[in-house]
Amino acid sequence: MMRTKPSPNRDTTAKTTTPNPLADELRPGQSVELLKELHILTREGKLNQDSRRKLKQVNHLFQFIEKLLDELPVKEGEQISLADHGAGKSYLGFILYDLYFRTRPAGHIYGIETRAELVEKSVALAAKLGFARMGFLNLSVAESTQSALLPERIDVVTALHACDTATDDAIAFGLQKKARAFVLVPCCQAEVARHLNQGRALSLTRTPLAELWRHPLHAREMGSQITNVLRCLYLEACGYQVTVTELVGWEHSMKNELILARFTGQRKDKSAQRLKAILQEFGIESLLDVRFTHLKDNADNESPV
Repeated sequence: MMRTKPSPNRDTTAKTTTPNPLADELRPGQSVELLKELHILTREGKLNQDSRRKLKQVNHLFQFIEKLLDELPVKEGEQISLADHGAGKSYLGFILYDLYFRTRPAGHIYGIETRAELVEKSVALAAKLGFARMGFLNLSVAESTQSALLPERIDVVTALHACDTATDDAIAFGLQKKARAFVLVPCCQAEVARHLNQGRALSLTRTPLAELWRHPLHAREMGSQITNVLRCLYLEACGYQVTVTELVGWEHSMKNELILARFTGQRKDKSAQRLKAILQEFGIESLLDVRFTHLKDNADNESPV
């Protein structure tokens, strides 16, 4: 039996490639050095289970924000500005800059955070990485609305897990700054639940529907649901197209509701009417002059576009 000799030009050595364990985790061009600095990757460039979930969270949210940014019309000589409220360690801001703003000639991100030590660390990290168009302010969301350290206009407002009324403050900020888009992931809404608990006895005598919030646990859940519904109606009444969706891939988090709003200029009177009707139905009319102040003068608001 004759054996065929291998061709002298053929490489008969089996070629093996070492798989990159991060290939399915990172986006193209994503900075490994940044992820190490944010402690999402270990110093050896590895992921543990907790950091894998964190990376998945922020990268998933980035997909929504990237689409919004790409859709924004930008005139020649202008730059997109984004304010991230309750920035914390600025995971979102840094990853947004790394994946979107870093490769573009213009655009600025502002991280707004009340904890001074986190602001200082973010400032140092931005300088180390050369992220020159990032700024960090030690302010509350409410304070930032009047701060001279921010421009008069902000294009996109984000608030990731801003607790209780901080999301409402972020909306107020965006309306004041004539934002063209909002990206909101609310967290721990308690204000409406407190009002429901205060008026529970009267509500029970008025309507059987008050059974839905008779128990404190139910009041908290109802309050959270009502709060987000009111926020969506408010944004619609102020001229925004609103989408509410679930952040797929965040199964480990109960705070999984994402509110996306794009300015269209079409203010919906019916949304304003329904918002007021809900406030009246639940006996929380006092919130009208606290949380929904832009309803009264919508006609006078200048268009953000």
